[in-house]
Amino acid sequence: MKYCAHCGAQMEDSQSFCPTCGTPVNGAPAAATVINSTDHTAEFDPKDISENKVVAMLPYLASYIGIIVAAIIAKDSPYVAFHIRQALKLAVCEIICCIMFVIPILGWIAGGICLAIIGILGIIAFFQVCGGKAKEPAIISNLKFLK
Repeated sequence: MKYCAHCGAQMEDSQSFCPTCGTPVNGAPAAATVINSTDHTAEFDPKDISENKVVAMLPYLASYIGIIVAAIIAKDSPYVAFHIRQALKLAVCEIICCIMFVIPILGWIAGGICLAIIGILGIIAFFQVCGGKAKEPAIISNLKFLK
């Protein structure tokens, strides 16, 4: 057994890449690894995804109420929990954008544009759930709260 120099995960001697973080080990070509850190679909059981896909749509469809209902209905589903966290990130960003409306004219324009962008991100996230994906929405994927 050997350990990854990047994340410290234990791995088999025959492995060329760390199964946890994807870092090349023992001279493996670095160009061979392309890691999309915002796509977490492979981390979830396909059965969990197929059984809870409709519930995972609720946080994006009904915002705060959808988050609460999804948390109650599928409290044991990691897939739904992932989408609840992403919807909460969007909701926090909506609140921050609404605070911008306090500033006359410039705040109204910036707040409106930001709310439109967040709305588009929510629509994209909804359609990713329809496809059985677990991807963090763009822009908010850089927000490190609610991991």
